Formats: sequence, C-alpha cells, structure tokens
Amino acid sequence: MLPKDPMLLLSVVNTKLRDDYDSLEALCEDLGEDEEELKERLAAVGFVYQPQLRQFR
Repeated sequence: MLPKDPMLLLSVVNTKLRDDYDSLEALCEDLGEDEEELKERLAAVGFVYQPQLRQFR
C-alpha cells in the first residue's frame, strides 16, 4: 500500500522506480495500484511522470 500524503507518495514511488522497477506500469501492476489514478494524484500536486527518466518531476 502506498502512502496517502502526496510528498511521501512521490518519494516512495520515485525510489521504487529507481531501485526496483523498470516502468511505472510494472510498479502499479505489482502493487495493485491503478496507474492513471496514481498519475492523477501526483499531477494534482504538480508532478508529471517522465517515462524516459522513470520518475515523477
């Protein structure tokens, strides 16, 4: 389960993408998260997924 707090969420997701997963799709599939919902949650606080960097910025 991912954190609800957007800044903690950002940190956890970016760390997992860097260390454990080769794509956001793989992370979401493994953790049972909806990819579009995750993108929307982070976009609401100003972060957009950058697939070429595998991180939200």
